[in-house]
Amino acid sequence: MLSCLTVKTVEDGTQQPNGSRPKPVSLSDCEPPTQDEILEWGKSFDKLMLNKSGRQVFKEFLRSEYSEENMLFWIACEDLKQEVIADAIEEKARAIYDDFISILSPKEVSLDAQVRETINRKMVDPSSHTFDEAQLQIYTLMQRDSYPRFLNSQMFKRLIHQQQQQQQQQQQQQQQQQQQLQQLQQQHQQ
Repeated sequence: MLSCLTVKTVEDGTQQPNGSRPKPVSLSDCEPPTQDEILEWGKSFDKLMLNKSGRQVFKEFLRSEYSEENMLFWIACEDLKQEVIADAIEEKARAIYDDFISILSPKEVSLDAQVRETINRKMVDPSSHTFDEAQLQIYTLMQRDSYPRFLNSQMFKRLIHQQQQQQQQQQQQQQQQQQQLQQLQQQHQQ
């Protein structure tokens, strides 16, 4: 059984300029994806984003492209939508604004002026849907811009290859177990 899945974050796996090796992506805090799930990620951005492991792998890809803030913003907006306590909604909305919308933020996401104005008006009395328009804009940006590069990346190709190898190993183990069981049954019958 698979305990976690790792994928290198640097495209060619070589040493980075500072001499360190690339860090693997660890999915140990979520269910390892099946081969079918990974293949579905390659067909649908929506399915990638609906899967916790898919989001984790895609976030690591975005990190390698220096655009991880897009995924972090999207996740923060999803978290905000789940909140029901008014004070917590306001606190989370202000944190999202400070972290991703403010021009002073190092993690500022790229939004058009109209969406920024809408957010500024909504921040007078923030709700769990204050950032819906911005979240959709960032989702569309990731889907149209980053997702095609992700599908063509070495990271995604290695992920598919690694999952195929693990599936083959599992099939071989099952075949060996079946053979051993058959041998035991034959010995028992004699």
